[in-house]
Amino acid sequence: MTPAARLQAILDLMQEVDSVDRPADAVISAWFRARRDVGAEDRGPISETYYALLRAHARLGWWLARHGREDTPRNRLLAFLVLDGKKTRDEVARLFSGGMSAPAPLTDNERALLVKLQGGRMDSPSMPEEVRLECPAWALEPFRNRFGAEFEREMAALLTPAPLDLRVNPIKAKREDMVQALRELGLPAEPSVSAPFGIRVRERPSLSRLTMLKSGEVEIQDEGSQLVALLMDARPGERVVDFCAGAGGKTLAIAAQMANKGHVIACDVMEGRLKRGAERFRRAGLHNIETRLLASETDRWVKRHKGTFDRVLVDAPCSGTGTWRRNPDARWRTLGAGLETLLPQQARILASAARLVKPGGRLVYATCSMLPDENEGQVASFLAAHPDFRVLPLTEVAPELPPSAHPDYLSLTPARHDMDGFFAAVLQRAPLPPVA
Repeated sequence: MTPAARLQAILDLMQEVDSVDRPADAVISAWFRARRDVGAEDRGPISETYYALLRAHARLGWWLARHGREDTPRNRLLAFLVLDGKKTRDEVARLFSGGMSAPAPLTDNERALLVKLQGGRMDSPSMPEEVRLECPAWALEPFRNRFGAEFEREMAALLTPAPLDLRVNPIKAKREDMVQALRELGLPAEPSVSAPFGIRVRERPSLSRLTMLKSGEVEIQDEGSQLVALLMDARPGERVVDFCAGAGGKTLAIAAQMANKGHVIACDVMEGRLKRGAERFRRAGLHNIETRLLASETDRWVKRHKGTFDRVLVDAPCSGTGTWRRNPDARWRTLGAGLETLLPQQARILASAARLVKPGGRLVYATCSMLPDENEGQVASFLAAHPDFRVLPLTEVAPELPPSAHPDYLSLTPARHDMDGFFAAVLQRAPLPPVA
């Protein structure tokens, strides 16, 4: 595709994402599947530019409002080309030529906008702090309280593109072999710093090139997510529940950790997610996993299996603030992240799932949030109501992990660890007293 044709494709994609209430990554994947005219060599540049536009959402909107322009995909792209791409008005006009596959020619109003923006910078000292940092107003004080002196550094890290992290499936492959295979594809692949089966690729290749994904030899999984699964310390032969399994990313890691022995039950209230997970389990060659659809967190199945599992993971639904660099649209899709609904839901899920843990067993509560109310606050409330559980400090259960932002819990942040923001607390139920 020509540079102009790529810009038209980006405009089409922007309009598609704006027209539906779905996460951008899902819309982009579906859009590329439908657009067979967009080749593999064009998908990377198109998606990279689109994600860069998302990361500049508030700042572009501020510039357009400052110059009295409507916030439309086309105006947003024009502003981006000048402020981020440093293109002149004439360079933009040549791209917006109205020729074959190119965007329609510039209007007089658009030309005037380009003149006003010329010489400007994406960041302006006149911008309010929340605009400059691309932070929704509702999250400004919670994040400032959470990070203190590190606030701006952490918010800046959330605006950087996330690397591609992979987890090697030890049932099917060895990490050194997969690193070599990726390098032979010309990709800058290195073993992850902390995750024992992780690989980091400092590039966003077309996933169709990665045959090891299709064969189940590797899975896409952020290194922080891999470390959360590691905290389960699931052993071969044990009985384990992934209570909010979704499409099964952590379930896969746990089942492989158990060397395909024992019993893992992947639970969720969304049947579609479990079906996608089941496909991944088969592709990975894991046969120690069972899926279980729940009507709610208090499904009768929970009561029937009370106190019968060695390990229970609660990867709770959350605001997703820790994934904003990977999903930059998420910060704008839900006003206030729905915390008034999420916080009581998290508490109910954690309390219900805890019933499954046998005496002496382990309960791991995790989120991909960096907000204390969803993390330390939930754990504190749970422990106050469940005195038969205690915290297992991170230094005791996983001293090999990188220094956490919390002394007892796993607390990862993009700036400090170059991973998504994850939280995990390891709790243990009191064992039964010895028989006299």
